[in-house]
Amino acid sequence: MTFDPLYHPHPSYRLPTYSRNGMVATSQPLAAQAGLDILKKGGNAIDAAIAAAAALTVVEPCSNGIGGDAFVLVWTEGRLHGLNSSGPAPASISIDAVKERGHSEMPKFGAIPVTVPGAPAAWGELSRRFGKLPLIEALEPAIRYAEEGFPVSPTAAYYWERAARIYRERLPQNTARSWYDTFAPGGRTPAAGELWRSPGHARALASIGESGADSFYRGELAEAIAAYVRGEGGFLTAEDLAAFRPEWVDPIHVNYRGYEVWEIPPNGQGLIALLALNILGGMEFAPDSLLAPGALHRQIEATKLAFADGLKFITDPAHMNITVQDLLSASYGDLRRGMIGPQARMPEAGEPSSGGTVYLAAADAEGNMVSFIQSNYMGFGSGLVVPGTGIALQNRGSDFSLDPAHANALQPGKKTYHTIIPGFLTRGGEAVGPFGVMGGYMQPQGHVQAVMNMVDFALHPQAALDTPRWQWHKDLSVSLEPHFPLAAAQALERMGHRITLESGFGSFGRGQIILRDPASGVLCGGTDFRTDGTVAGW
Repeated sequence: MTFDPLYHPHPSYRLPTYSRNGMVATSQPLAAQAGLDILKKGGNAIDAAIAAAAALTVVEPCSNGIGGDAFVLVWTEGRLHGLNSSGPAPASISIDAVKERGHSEMPKFGAIPVTVPGAPAAWGELSRRFGKLPLIEALEPAIRYAEEGFPVSPTAAYYWERAARIYRERLPQNTARSWYDTFAPGGRTPAAGELWRSPGHARALASIGESGADSFYRGELAEAIAAYVRGEGGFLTAEDLAAFRPEWVDPIHVNYRGYEVWEIPPNGQGLIALLALNILGGMEFAPDSLLAPGALHRQIEATKLAFADGLKFITDPAHMNITVQDLLSASYGDLRRGMIGPQARMPEAGEPSSGGTVYLAAADAEGNMVSFIQSNYMGFGSGLVVPGTGIALQNRGSDFSLDPAHANALQPGKKTYHTIIPGFLTRGGEAVGPFGVMGGYMQPQGHVQAVMNMVDFALHPQAALDTPRWQWHKDLSVSLEPHFPLAAAQALERMGHRITLESGFGSFGRGQIILRDPASGVLCGGTDFRTDGTVAGW
């Protein structure tokens, strides 16, 4: 029987998933099952999240990889912990050095935008501090999928092939050769349902697991990475890798109608979601106003104002000249809220007083919960794959500015503005649960919409993710998903928004949510229809 796995002419009706002993929600079914297997072996939610994250580098390599970064929010021991495992720019890079190579802005692909990968360090650090099982055991499902092979899922196959086209157009053949050797052997990418395996990827994961991730930063893998990047004309060195350590940080939050909405602080852009919610929290939204034009207009305008501030101020916190506290103050929220009128306006940054990607969620019966996101950026990342390892290196440095006056100006050892953000909800000091929506600059917008769908419009996790989404791009430009109500789209146009109705869902993010009932401990999960997602529970 022959069919197109992406052709689905009928609306789907899905309900949330419930379980009691544990739950893992990811964008790929095999990764969710990998996390569930670890829970059933006696691991906790932290072990399960590591297992799912490692598996996703194998089964959804078009969205993340071993050579990417990670941010994590962990609820355990009665409080929320934040882990920033994003890597800095190499010590030898500079604005002048990049311009001397003939670039007027940071290139998107190739060796120059490669920064220190943080994901393996995140796995090792989480395992050491909070895990119950050895790291190698948590990575075992991922190693098995890479070694023995697995059938590629439909959404992954689509973005896999899309990446091949992009690299074919944007990268010299010699630079992309290792990517094609690894991910498109024989000159083509795997189709949906086709078995694919990557022995080199398995060996790299095994080395990371056996060494507690040390081999990636100070061992055989580090040496291979540094030699390869040097040969491709990049700046990353073995010394850069050896110096890296993930950073435990205090999460930041705003109170939104009695719920605390938590994000990782800068250099992540989670602050943008909180800025928007800080504005919206002072407005009233009727429970039946979901997708009503007036409600949508206010959400879009608040998000535009939040992005204007975020894009101006967010960078490595050591280089920010505005504090998070100033930006999230009640008085600044009031000021920005007062700028929203009946018509769409161009976004402008304010002046507060000074003072690509996978997302997964996991929970266990003990009350531990994890909000985990990792990414190579722009699909597979830079287009560089360390030969024989399956390690696709990220291109996160492409977000640096070559303008020395910009807050996010490139500097050696500096962390760039980062798009990936995990979210978490609490209420009254008790965990409600992890949530997240991946997808570049869609992520804060997805967070705002998911939170409002649950808090303001009383939707369960699955319905909150299934609700049609909007996405602001720049100026007055807003995209709407294909199944968005036409009347609402027309009303937004009359308010001055430049509306585009999209034919696909790919740019609107892919999310996961797990909520926990504090009385019974029952878990309720949802996963995004925009990907191959699954909620696995027991």
